[in-house]
Amino acid sequence: MEIRQLRYFIKTCELGSMGRAASELEVVTSALSQQISRLESELSTRLLQRSPAGVVPTEAGMAFLHHAMLALRNLDNAAQAAKQARLSGQVSVGFAPTTASVLGLPFQQAMRARYPEIRLHLVEALSGNLAGMLNARRIDLGIIFKADAHRHWHTAPLLEEKLFLIAAPTLAGLAFKEKIFLSELADVPLVLPSATHGLRALVDAGFMRAKVTPHIALEVDGLALLMDSVLDGGAASIQPGAATTRHADAGLRHLEIADEGMGRQNLLASLSDEDLSPAARAARVVIADVARAAVQRGQWKGARLFQD
Repeated sequence: MEIRQLRYFIKTCELGSMGRAASELEVVTSALSQQISRLESELSTRLLQRSPAGVVPTEAGMAFLHHAMLALRNLDNAAQAAKQARLSGQVSVGFAPTTASVLGLPFQQAMRARYPEIRLHLVEALSGNLAGMLNARRIDLGIIFKADAHRHWHTAPLLEEKLFLIAAPTLAGLAFKEKIFLSELADVPLVLPSATHGLRALVDAGFMRAKVTPHIALEVDGLALLMDSVLDGGAASIQPGAATTRHADAGLRHLEIADEGMGRQNLLASLSDEDLSPAARAARVVIADVARAAVQRGQWKGARLFQD
């Protein structure tokens, strides 16, 4: 039994004519008649009494008409409820500064388009701080760089980022090439985040493996100020490509760090599914979609989707 058969039958009973019903439903009369005949065959009973003057429902047809009208009304109500029952509520999402520069605005736009009733609370903080906020349930989900195996989170690898030596074109002493080893950077002045930053730990470990003492000219905990220092030309920095998203037109040089292990994984982490609201689960899907689109469009320099 199909919904259109119910609609055809009800309209025919209402108008008392298959021709007029077909005209109003914008179908040919033969198609309408065929569908009603199929309905009668399925029910093994005649629903309409046909005559030159038109059609009238049989006793069985009258009984069926009442329930058919009720069923269609319930279907229409269900469809209307689905359209009106948009996801709502508040979702707290955390991004590291480099991630926010790539995903922050596109994520807002995608959420506004898909779920306009959901109110967003966005947090920009270091990955380690985001993990603490997730543990304390101050955010629902976020992109972090290191998962705590002892926490009951839902985590999924999202993408991997290469690290680059990022420098202004005016910084002297750098060869014009695509890749560079840490062993070549002993004399290059660097501006890096302090030791509390996860990226700094990764860079320090790389220099130790390369048996090089880096020239740390400046420590800055804050992406905007750190990038200002790079743009000023006094020092280079080691950062993921996302760090330069807001400076795409500045002509900065990107030399990929060629040493093994000089990259980082981005994890999409959230509270467990049992603790996550429907709105937050929807936001988690949107983040993954937006990140995937950014990588595929070449808007996230040095990033590779995890499944690639």
